[in-house]
Amino acid sequence: MFISETLRRFTRSEQFGGVLLIGCTVVSLALANSPVSDAWIALWHLKLGPLSIEHWINDALMAVFFLMIGLELERGIYVGALSEWRNALLPAFAAVGGMVAPALVHFAFNAGTEAEPGFGIPMATDIAFALAVMALLGPRIPPALKLFVVAYAIIDDLGAIVLIATVYTSEISAMWLALALGTWAALLLLNRTLHVVTLALYLVGGVFLWYCVFRSGIHASIAGVMLAFAVPFSANVPDAESPSHRLERWLHNPVAYVILPLFALANTGVAIDATALNLLGGANSLGIGLGLIVGKPVGIVLMCWLAIVTGLCTLPERVRWSHVAGAGLLGGIGFTMSIFITNLAFASTPAQIASSKIAVLAASLVSGLLGLLWLSKTPARL
Repeated sequence: MFISETLRRFTRSEQFGGVLLIGCTVVSLALANSPVSDAWIALWHLKLGPLSIEHWINDALMAVFFLMIGLELERGIYVGALSEWRNALLPAFAAVGGMVAPALVHFAFNAGTEAEPGFGIPMATDIAFALAVMALLGPRIPPALKLFVVAYAIIDDLGAIVLIATVYTSEISAMWLALALGTWAALLLLNRTLHVVTLALYLVGGVFLWYCVFRSGIHASIAGVMLAFAVPFSANVPDAESPSHRLERWLHNPVAYVILPLFALANTGVAIDATALNLLGGANSLGIGLGLIVGKPVGIVLMCWLAIVTGLCTLPERVRWSHVAGAGLLGGIGFTMSIFITNLAFASTPAQIASSKIAVLAASLVSGLLGLLWLSKTPARL
């Protein structure tokens, strides 16, 4: 299966970014449980204008991350893995299974409790870490499997974005929402009707769009995805000439080497104290852990099996069922999106946030190791 040079750059960037994320997570955890823990945690709560450093990272910088996710999704729809319905259908089935099954596992343990809002935590896959694990196996991983993982991870990230915009949004300002939608409509008009390709205009409009979404009550990161689909994309011109291609290429390094590491430093500094450890043995942590480690691979494999036995899809070239199972295990690496949703699900309960993050980190580590071990034992060729 053909993989574009842009996707190759994306894969390489995410691989290195995954290694950096691991390092930042280890550093943040170590500092949060050291004699300087109070100073380390207080650092992220320092005010810069109206927001703390942590909020600037989670609300503003992460909108740039979501912008890159949106650009990748747009390209996938137009010319990539999602452009032909037969290629997109199997990853779509996998993504649905990988979202629904973990949510049901968590819901089974926490329905009707204060932890019920955490059902969205185990739903998303971290592309960076999944690709980083596959990179360790080199040529043992068929190119089509990498494409499959990227496609289903992007689709379930989209599911997580929809979840953030709906379930994890409380009070909405109609005026600011109308301004956000009006700004987005104006950007779409520039693109689709007036055919304006000046990237700077979309970026300036995107800043105003972000501010309107931020004030509306919907999480501001959604503005990144909205802007992505307003930036002009063309499948008929070289990458260097398409505003969407150029913006995606410019964002790779800042996202992989600055934004996500900062997110890890700011959000994984969890003090592992008695309260967090007590909650770690509770139903919420169990739902998160089993949702990622068990729910993800079971949901992905079952939905792929359903798609294939009904004749809707076929396995990609050189991909066997053991590869699909390994990809399912890697789907249990939640990390970035899972931690992001944790902050929204339990915004008013810091102790629950801490225990949930520990559960996410532990489950992601187990899933990554299981996926690595499983795929290392899978024959490289059919």
